[in-house]
Amino acid sequence: MPTAGILVIGNEILSGKVTDINSPYLCEQLREIGVDVERILTIPDVLETIASEVKAMSESYDYVFTSGGIGPTHDDLTIEGVAAAFGRSVEVDAKLERMLRSVLGDDLSEGQLKLATVPAGASLIDSDDKWFPLVVVENVYIFPGIPEGLRRKFESARDRFEGVPYVLKRVYVKRHETEIVETLNALLEEFPDLVLGSYPKIRESSYRVLLTLESRDENYVQRALDRLLADLSDGAIHKVE
Repeated sequence: MPTAGILVIGNEILSGKVTDINSPYLCEQLREIGVDVERILTIPDVLETIASEVKAMSESYDYVFTSGGIGPTHDDLTIEGVAAAFGRSVEVDAKLERMLRSVLGDDLSEGQLKLATVPAGASLIDSDDKWFPLVVVENVYIFPGIPEGLRRKFESARDRFEGVPYVLKRVYVKRHETEIVETLNALLEEFPDLVLGSYPKIRESSYRVLLTLESRDENYVQRALDRLLADLSDGAIHKVE
């Protein structure tokens, strides 16, 4: 199945001034369409760091998604970092420049013109985000840090990333995790390819543990669910979804 790495770029994330909500969104969406996210990394606005991490992720995963650092200010270095990762120069894209001038006028500042700068040879994917496209270099998709813009751009390119999605079953259990651990171990022995999650809920009154059962094979996950429900003691289940 296709794999992905997510690279979150920004000092504001590392300092705690801004909370990253983009990588959870990407993880959820990619899981839904069958792409396995294997790494999330947050790095500062340092050109050399961006370049080295982009290159490493590009070589390790089918898709790389960057978030942040593509604005007009001094610390927006993602475009330059991605270009450096692949030994490319940066250039002003004529189409983007025309779009900028149509919106902002002909007297563009250096910072405004920076918005039209892309790595040489980059592909541009039109999106629903008004006029600014999604920039792609090889297998690297360069997203903005602003969540609304990232989501619109992701939706515009979503069809490019489809794999085989997981089938998910949720079981809400009224027993403590320590009371069901042997049942879970036995389940994994019988269904070794099952992706099983166990999440205790300390303050939840209606159930003690949320179990998640996942597989790309619908029949496989259903058989595992049936076995689990049969093996849990009477009265242990709050609900199944």
